[in-house]
Amino acid sequence: MASTPSLPDATHRLNVLGFHCPVPVAKTRESLEQLEPGAVLQVLADDPETLHDMPLLLGRGPHRLLSIAEQDGEFSFLIEVVA
Repeated sequence: MASTPSLPDATHRLNVLGFHCPVPVAKTRESLEQLEPGAVLQVLADDPETLHDMPLLLGRGPHRLLSIAEQDGEFSFLIEVVA
């Protein structure tokens, strides 16, 4: 049985719970611009629009969306910062 690779631990966290579009995406973009390559940003959000908007934001740049998890209406995005 093959094991699945584990995800890296977040080195930085951004909590945008309670904020609605466009704040979560705008704050994520600002945070990513300030981080060094190799950092891993965890974004916590509860706006369902982020499920659509966050992949679009990351699809336009070099950063990698490692995972999306949902629990009790809150979403956790794990993003690797790439140069």
